Amino acid sequence: MTTQINNPRITIQYCTQCKWMLRAAYFAQELLSTFSTQLGEVALVPATGGLFAITLFYYPVEDPQSEGQPGEVQETLLWDRKRDGGFPEVKTLKSLVRNVIDPQRDLGHTDRALRGASSTAVPTTATTGDTAAAGAAGATGPTAESAEKKEECTDCR
Repeated sequence: MTTQINNPRITIQYCTQCKWMLRAAYFAQELLSTFSTQLGEVALVPATGGLFAITLFYYPVEDPQSEGQPGEVQETLLWDRKRDGGFPEVKTLKSLVRNVIDPQRDLGHTDRALRGASSTAVPTTATTGDTAAAGAAGATGPTAESAEKKEECTDCR
């Protein structure tokens, strides 16, 4: 007997050549900590070619006429490094996930930080996520960042 799980699934595809596994794991940990039982799974998917993409798979809210049967699985690309220019900030990623799975949910300090950032219009750079992931991995200073750039694969440029 099988049961269907209707909780959303998130995949984080990361380039193994670029050594982005720790960054992917950090994002997974943050999403699981924030959304805990609202997510069915956060999967880390190794890839190559400079890929870093976060995708959400979910069943849309049930249509009253569907008689309790779930609809088609929806796929939403939340973040793509090449499309969106770098890596997301954690608060931005949490907001993107929340906007799909529970738009009424208050993310507390994360929402306040996003509102504050949009009102002051401070530009963000693609390296913001690099700093967070490096800090999570225990690396500090420019040495970790320059080492990552030296080991970048040719497909990642």
